[in-house]
Parts: sequence; C-alpha cells; structure tokens
Amino acid sequence: MPKAYLSIEALGVSFGASSEVLRDIHLQVEAGDYVSIIGHSGCGKSTLLNVVAGLVPATTGGVILDGESADAPGPERAVVFQNHALLPWLSVYENVRLAVDKVFGGKKSRAERHAWTLHNLALVQMTHAKDKRPSEISGGMKQRVGIARALAMEPKVLLLDEPFGALDALTRAHLQDSVMEIHASLGNTVLMITHDVDEAVLLSDRIVMMTNGPAATIGQIETVTLDRPRRRLDLAADPEYLRARGSVLEFLYARHAAVAVAA
Repeated sequence: MPKAYLSIEALGVSFGASSEVLRDIHLQVEAGDYVSIIGHSGCGKSTLLNVVAGLVPATTGGVILDGESADAPGPERAVVFQNHALLPWLSVYENVRLAVDKVFGGKKSRAERHAWTLHNLALVQMTHAKDKRPSEISGGMKQRVGIARALAMEPKVLLLDEPFGALDALTRAHLQDSVMEIHASLGNTVLMITHDVDEAVLLSDRIVMMTNGPAATIGQIETVTLDRPRRRLDLAADPEYLRARGSVLEFLYARHAAVAVAA
C-alpha cells in the first residue's frame, strides 16, 4: 500500500526514563488535507507538531514526508507559532523577504524574490503595511505576516501551533476566514494545533483527538464532511457541523471527566 503524503508512524516521545509524553502515534495525512489536533493541556499536541517540524527528536518511530524521513528542521515544513516571532528591527516586507532569500537565494533572481515576497504579502492582505515595523501593526496583522513568511517558503506542509490563540474573537474569525481562503486557493497541506472546538470543525477535513497525558495517544479521529467553501454563518444550524462539534465535545469532556474520576 502506498504511503500517505505525511505519515507519522509508531511515534513515541519520552523526556528521560520516567516522562513519556507520546505513545504509539499513527497518523496518515494526504496532500491537500487540513488536519487539526485537539486535546487538553498536557496531552502532547505541541510536542507532536514539533516532532513533525524536526524541532524535537522522536524516541521511537518517525515521520515520513513525501517519501523522505523528516527528522531535522527544513523549509519543507514551515511553522507558525502562537507568538508571531517576527524580528522587530525588520519591516513587514523584510521579515518575509528574509525567509525567501534563505530558501530561494540560489534558485530565484533578486527580482523574482522581490515579486515572490510581495505575492505572499498579498495572499494575507498585508501589502499595504509592507514598510511598517512589527511594533506598528496589530496582533492579527503580525500573525498574517507570520503566515506569509511561512507560505513564502513553499512548504510541503504548513504547521500551525495555535496561531490564533492570543487574538481577540473578531480578529480570530477574520484570520480563520483568510486561512480557509488561502487553503482553497493553494490546496496546501495543513496540520494545526488548537484548543478551540468550533475552530477545528470550521477549518478541518479531519480532527485528531488526543487522550490525556502522560503517554498520550490518538483516541479518535473525526471526519468533517462539510462542503467547501464554508461560511460560518451558514454553519450555525447545519446538522453535520453540529454532529461533528458534538462528537468532539463528547470526547474531550465526557471522556476527560471519566478519566479524572478514575484517577
């Protein structure tokens, strides 16, 4: 059987002999999929994402991306963190251009790199602020720049670690809509960490639900069959939206409560 585009195989992570964070993680992600990972604090969501990014080594098992082992950081896996991590002394344009020059310095001409930087700023609607410093723009705008910088690397998979978690509700909604539009336009592969059930159902093709740590693993995977494009106002009373949302809530809260009582 052919491998999936992104394959996480028998993955386990331990920090020392007595701290097992993840155990026996198996996940197959096809090209173009939008997959969210959700679970309670301490279940190893970010650790799993960091292993895929090559930032944390697997103790057992591994990650295969497009037929190759992904055990070290590389531009084919771009990460957007909750903290935008922009360089404050550079402009919006320069923050994105830095990534473009790093990845395409020997592949594109100076003019092509300039055009590619502007193209990715346009994708996130930030061209108008290209000469501003991070201190001169809002939190939501900073995250847009972080997303532009990641997309400008042309990654095989875009890794989002709670990218909207620090934003107010209205800004978060606008960015969610933007990410949906970008995903529809590019058809890129996305793996996202979130705490937000509604966000997961709105954005995802599948929702991966983690059991509680330590030694967390995948407890259930929920497939979301909502047609795309999706509009949040249309989904409020949609039966499939409500079914998927209810399934995730039942897993996170009914089963979490049972685990807490048993403990």
